[in-house]
Amino acid sequence: MNPNTYSPMRYAILLALLLTGCSWTEKIDLKKPIEALQPYKMDIQQGNVITQDMIAKLKPGMTPSQVRFALGSPLVVDPFRNNRWDYVYRLEKGGKLVEARRITVVFENDVLKGIEGDVTALPAATKPAEAQPQPAVAPIPEAEKK
Repeated sequence: MNPNTYSPMRYAILLALLLTGCSWTEKIDLKKPIEALQPYKMDIQQGNVITQDMIAKLKPGMTPSQVRFALGSPLVVDPFRNNRWDYVYRLEKGGKLVEARRITVVFENDVLKGIEGDVTALPAATKPAEAQPQPAVAPIPEAEKK
């Protein structure tokens, strides 16, 4: 047997190696198997996960360091507007956007003025598990004066 000839076994091994990076994403159509092969797309989670519990900890008059402790470091700090922090979260599964949130924390005179975005502050009587995130603008109520 001539070592320079390509046997079917070599082609089968090469094909098997090439297919290891592919995944089946839909029902296999035996008439068009090549169209069903796609590269694997991993889940991508980017940004800050902000929950209702974290938002509930925010109180008017908090300093930026207290807000950073409650919510974590912001993903985006605008260099031209130091009074605004943006928390952005995106989750992609299989290359498709599943969830996207944006929360903006606004300061005035280095104290917390309000929050804007997809997760809103809850009234004290509402439990966090009952609330559904809805796009809205929610100013933080003024602290009660003693």
